[in-house]
Amino acid sequence: MDKTSKVKYMKRALELASEAEKIGEVPVGAVVVNNKTGEIIGEGYNRRETDRSPLAHAEIIAINEASRNLGGWRLIDCDIYITLEPCAMCAGAIINSRIEKVCFGAFDPRFGAVGSAVNLFDGRFNHCPEVESGILLDECSEVISDFFRKLRREKL
Repeated sequence: MDKTSKVKYMKRALELASEAEKIGEVPVGAVVVNNKTGEIIGEGYNRRETDRSPLAHAEIIAINEASRNLGGWRLIDCDIYITLEPCAMCAGAIINSRIEKVCFGAFDPRFGAVGSAVNLFDGRFNHCPEVESGILLDECSEVISDFFRKLRREKL
């Protein structure tokens, strides 16, 4: 995938992150892309508070939608673009869905499971996606930082 396409998909993930923020959720967005056609086949944004579910992460929602759209759980020839490094649960779902490549923007030093806190893609499993980090890093980091800064101010 060329740089222009990667930026386009990450910008869409940022738009989805904005939707999450509008409803009071941590602003994380994700899109699943068929890497052969360039078509977005799944989208999601965080909905944990809204859905009252620990499973309602952007990646899980996008993966579920992509699976429904393709009619199966194997997301062969698919990449995922996420504004924030996946947590352990989402990294596990990515492994199990056979997504080929993970592209994320901001790093998550506390919960990131693709190299920051731990690396679940280190070769121990039967499928290890390729990873590209730092796509629109500044924009993705700013969205998360601004959200938590605002949250801390409101709690004072």
